[in-house]
Amino acid sequence: MAANRNLKQVRIENSSPAAPLGMVGGGGGGSSNLKGLRGLETESEAAAAMALVPSKEGGDEEQEVGFTIDIKSFLKPGEKSYTQRCRLFVGNLPTDITEEDFKRLFERYGEPSEVFINRDRGFGFIRLESRTLAEIAKAELDGTILKSRPLRIRFATHGAALTVKNLSPVVSNELLEQAFSQFGPVERAVVVVDDRGRATGKGFVEFAAKPPARKALERCSDGAFLLTTTPRPVVVEPMEQFDDEDGLPEKLMQKTQQYHKEREQPPRFAQPGTFEFEYASRWKALDEMEKQQREQVDRNIREAKEKLEAEMEAARHEHQLMLMRQDLMRRQEELRRLEELRNQELQKRKQIQMRHEEEHRRREEEMMRQREQEELRRQQEGGFKPNFMDNHLLGWPDFVTL
Repeated sequence: MAANRNLKQVRIENSSPAAPLGMVGGGGGGSSNLKGLRGLETESEAAAAMALVPSKEGGDEEQEVGFTIDIKSFLKPGEKSYTQRCRLFVGNLPTDITEEDFKRLFERYGEPSEVFINRDRGFGFIRLESRTLAEIAKAELDGTILKSRPLRIRFATHGAALTVKNLSPVVSNELLEQAFSQFGPVERAVVVVDDRGRATGKGFVEFAAKPPARKALERCSDGAFLLTTTPRPVVVEPMEQFDDEDGLPEKLMQKTQQYHKEREQPPRFAQPGTFEFEYASRWKALDEMEKQQREQVDRNIREAKEKLEAEMEAARHEHQLMLMRQDLMRRQEELRRLEELRNQELQKRKQIQMRHEEEHRRREEEMMRQREQEELRRQQEGGFKPNFMDNHLLGWPDFVTL
């Protein structure tokens, strides 16, 4: 079991509605049991995560039925385990709680990878395997009384998340993750889209640790980080953290003097002609002016971006033309150099040919001189006795003899 904790199974027996994981076994196990699994979006997801098994076999006694949950089923396709999104903040802990007691509180939600407790200040952190398991644990344990203290459980702030702006419409989640992975391990990268699935030009990247997030922030702030062919650098900022799930419940409100003063009047519409209506109208006018100014600023920014894109496109064409001219000049220079090399090669060949011809002429002349000398030597050795051929060569008549 310890060797393969990711496949650990948690078996839930019949229990009261307050049982962990919100599931109740027993007869009738229809869709109502599936709806009890909070944190899953649909009943089909809950059904895929549960297998109905009998807890007892044989006998005439009534059989109890429970659910066996494979924790691996709570990981969505492509989801990474033990990420920052699975980290829970647990507040209002007893000061004498031990680490074992803290882990035992979450043991039915799988094996945690991180446990931290600050006993002096009464809070701790724990990281579970998947976001769904963390949501289930939060829903089940938030408000649970532990040693006369109601636990306060929220998702921990993600300290290694960055907001990425000025994204091109062709940037996807995968490209965004690939681009920022050069700074360190990325847990999640998402391009934000509107209700029609169109890119909004914004996204966020969640790193596994703070050092790579700081590195990415510094590098992108100092330089121009481009994700596509267009020289459109992304703008990287620390991600603002909001809690849009739990918000601010009444039980967490601090009952100060200002609180009681503002709560003296119930929600209402201001009546025309009253003091409330006058200043409420002024507040609305101020809000309308802010809205108009923001719209004007947005229009100015949009026009400036369109102008910059047009200038960038014109500059791109000019740059391409300049590169083409430079390439043409380079090719012409290369052709000229090749022509010079060819002429030099032809000149060398011509000189070699002339040397060969001169050498051949000298050899022929040398051979002729040698033959003449040989002939003269033979004549001197044998006496001067011209024959018919000699007379013919000397131009004498054939009948003349010496």
